Amino acid sequence: MHTHRLPFLDGLRVAAFALLIPYHVGMYYVTWDWHVKSPAASGVLEPFMQLSSPWRLSLLFLIAGAACHGLFARRGALGTLKDRSLRLLLPLLFGMAVIVTPQAYYEVLTQAPELLPGDGGYLDFWRRYLQGGALCRGDDCLDVPTWNHLWFLSYLWVYAVVGAALASLRLQPREVDLPAWAWLLLPAVPLALLRMFVMPHWPSTHDLVHDLYNHLQYGLVFAIGWASRTPLAQGLWPAALRLRWVALGVSLAGWVVVVAFNRHYDDLKHLEGVVAAARAVRGALTWWSIVACCGWAQRAFTRESPALRAAAAAVFCLYILHQSVIVVLSQWLKPLALPWGLEAVLLIVLTFAICALAYLCARRVPGLALLLGIQRRPRAAPTGVLASAS
Repeated sequence: MHTHRLPFLDGLRVAAFALLIPYHVGMYYVTWDWHVKSPAASGVLEPFMQLSSPWRLSLLFLIAGAACHGLFARRGALGTLKDRSLRLLLPLLFGMAVIVTPQAYYEVLTQAPELLPGDGGYLDFWRRYLQGGALCRGDDCLDVPTWNHLWFLSYLWVYAVVGAALASLRLQPREVDLPAWAWLLLPAVPLALLRMFVMPHWPSTHDLVHDLYNHLQYGLVFAIGWASRTPLAQGLWPAALRLRWVALGVSLAGWVVVVAFNRHYDDLKHLEGVVAAARAVRGALTWWSIVACCGWAQRAFTRESPALRAAAAAVFCLYILHQSVIVVLSQWLKPLALPWGLEAVLLIVLTFAICALAYLCARRVPGLALLLGIQRRPRAAPTGVLASAS
């Protein structure tokens, strides 16, 4: 097995997460559905949001696939199951019970306050939230408890367990020597086909059981990440480095197509051929952007450093906390009626600062560190979901 480290993956993971907080702050200001919305919400930021929305989560699954292969190589199937359960399921359960609750509270408070129990206070809502069930206004229901942004953890646990089970069969993959251009085109084809033929019938739900499209796309990218640490797909990394300019160019061209299509969707939605082509570009764009990210990361992060390893170690905890922090801060800042641009910058800066401070404090508390996915004893090669890759 190829267990040597790829040092640029730490930098790629940190960079991918650095996009996550601004993206979710942006969700407060665009017209797309989210837990809370700014009074200034408009379509101004939407083209810029579409720069990363097609690929940011798929990139994390690719990185996680590579990391999980390294974990399996060191600890085997049972060790992988134990590690992933502690590192993913415990934070998921704690997050659903404690971390995510403010998101649900402010969602109900701002959209359907008549559904709040008792005097409408947070503690009354938290008690009702933990009892489970649905909070409904007509046909619009919020099932509680919910995992919101933490859905990623449950999906990743499933993929890691399936990957470890398949790897336990000890099949010996043959080395595949593909030309560099094949790594830019071949994985893009199934992603484009999934977007064309599966997504319209099984759209994204994030409920784990009824989410065929997401399982197919994220499972595929996770598998490619896993296989990239074996002879089967080890050519991905040198190909990405070689094709980084080409991948960046076609990604930006695809983004222009997607933005133009979305802007004129009302005029084009009855043209089935145009809609299918736009979906194909959107699906392929996912892979082209991933290749560009992997290529440029290899140029930007050429060696390991203590600062980069420290940042990578904090990523998972910050991921768990960040969306609730954004939601709460947005509601606390709302009475100030700041210009939305200034408010957005404050949200980004304060979210990074509060999450970083929470991480620095929580890592000193053993039980809390475990619940927030913090690895208190660094290993020679880290194995975290967002906090490591090997």
